[in-house]
Amino acid sequence: MANLETSFAGLSLRNPLIAGSSGLTNSLSKIKEMEQAGVGAIVLKSLFEEQIESHSEKLASISDYPEAVDYINTYVKMNHVEKYLDLIRSAKEECKIPIVASINCYKQDRWTDFAKSIENVGADALELNVVMLNAGDFDSNYLENTYVSIVRDLKKTIRIPIVVKLAKNMTNLPGLVSKLKSLGVNGIVLFNRLYQLDIDIENMEIVSGPVFSHPSDFSDTLRWTAIVSGKVPDVDIACSYGVHSWEDVVKGILAGASAIQLCSMLYEQGLDSVGNIITCLEEWMEQHNYTTIDDFRRKLSFSNVPDPTLYERVQFMKYFSNYKQ
Repeated sequence: MANLETSFAGLSLRNPLIAGSSGLTNSLSKIKEMEQAGVGAIVLKSLFEEQIESHSEKLASISDYPEAVDYINTYVKMNHVEKYLDLIRSAKEECKIPIVASINCYKQDRWTDFAKSIENVGADALELNVVMLNAGDFDSNYLENTYVSIVRDLKKTIRIPIVVKLAKNMTNLPGLVSKLKSLGVNGIVLFNRLYQLDIDIENMEIVSGPVFSHPSDFSDTLRWTAIVSGKVPDVDIACSYGVHSWEDVVKGILAGASAIQLCSMLYEQGLDSVGNIITCLEEWMEQHNYTTIDDFRRKLSFSNVPDPTLYERVQFMKYFSNYKQ
C-alpha cells in the first residue's frame, strides 16, 4: 500500500497536502474540518499588519480626543494579535496535524514582534507572506534584499521553522532561494497570488479582478518548482498557485515539491476534494510501483530530465509552427 507520509520544512506530514492560508483557515471550526478532511498540515489565515493599522485609523478618525489615538492604536493591535494567538493555542490543543502561522508585515520591526509571540504560543512553524511590488520605486535588488533582511532578523529571534512564500516577480528566483536557504530558511512556497485587479470601462474605476487561480496558472508554478528544485536541491518546496486537480499534485511532486498547498481548489470543489486527491494519488503510486513520496519526488526536476532546456523554453515558435486552422 502507498505510504503518503512526507516532510516539509522539518515538519512530519501524514500526506503532502497543506491547506493554504485563506478564509478557510481563520477559525477553529474550519481548521478542525480541514483536519477531518485529511490535509497533512494547515497554514492559518495571515495576520496582516496593514489590516490592523487600517482598523486603528478608522477608529482614531472618529475620536474627538487626539490624546486617545495612541491608546486606540495600541488597543487595536493587541486585540488583533491576541485573537490570532488564541487561534493558534486552540488549534494546537484540538488538532494533531502541524499548525503553521502566517504573518504579512510591511514594517521591518513588526516581523520580529509578531513572530516571537507566535512561537511562544506553540505554532509549529511560521510562514512569511511577503508581498511587495517594485513599480520602479526601488533599485533592482530591493525586493531580494528585503526578503534576506527579514529572514536574517527572524532567525536571530525564533527557533521554529521559517517558510517563505515568494511571489513570481523575482529577477533571479533560484539565486534568492539559495540565499534564503543559506540563512536557515526551512521551506519555500511557490507562489504567492498577488491581488488581481481589473478596470471597469463603464464607471472608469479600478476594481477587483478574479479571486481564484485558474488551472492554467499552474504551468509557471510547475516550471519554477522544477528549476529551483534542480538548482537548489536541498531546499523543501511547496507548490501553490494554480493547483486544481490530483494530477497537479503528482506533477508538482515529480517536479521536486515536498508538499502541495491547496486554496482555490478547496473553495471551488469543497473539502471532499482532499479525500479524492488522496485516493487518486495512492492509486497512481500503486499503478507505477511507487511505495513512498520520495520514490518519485524530483524525478522530473531540472537536474533529472534529459533535456533541462525544456523548462527554459519561453518562445511560442514551436507551437505556432505546428498550429493549423
